[in-house]
Amino acid sequence: MCGAELKALPEGVQRVAAALQALGHPHMPRMLDDACRTAQQAADVLGIEVGQVAKSIIFRRKSDDVAVLVVTSGDRRVDEKKVEALVGKLGRADAEFVKARTGFSIGGVSPLAHATPPVTLIDRELQRFDVLWAAAGHPHGVFALHPSDLQRLTGAPVVDVVQETEQRQA
Repeated sequence: MCGAELKALPEGVQRVAAALQALGHPHMPRMLDDACRTAQQAADVLGIEVGQVAKSIIFRRKSDDVAVLVVTSGDRRVDEKKVEALVGKLGRADAEFVKARTGFSIGGVSPLAHATPPVTLIDRELQRFDVLWAAAGHPHGVFALHPSDLQRLTGAPVVDVVQETEQRQA
């Protein structure tokens, strides 16, 4: 991505693109015509399974007010008790907290290039797919990656942090 193309992007997407370039990631952000504020919207626009959307969920750790980022599959729900067992008691992160800690608005939170580095956990359910799509710092911005890229780019552990599904329980 050349300098002129980069400058035409929203500020959050510029940060993500710069981080991806610095880390040697081969896929730069792509701007979509439609906003993808939910995993289902992203899947519909990209023509992929909703599970291939690597959604970024932000929590507030109560002990020190640090942001906790959980990157999970778009078709799964985070189990807060499992996350708390790994990082400590959690509270809700409102839009103001998310923007202040990450530099991104809800609906465009990228798994990397945060204003303040969060405690990050990657859900193991993402390993089911060869290609994932993650938010690139703006509700219209996304980028492609492999599950192993997510771990390489963030340095985060891959853990079990989602609610059991009926399929998995059977």
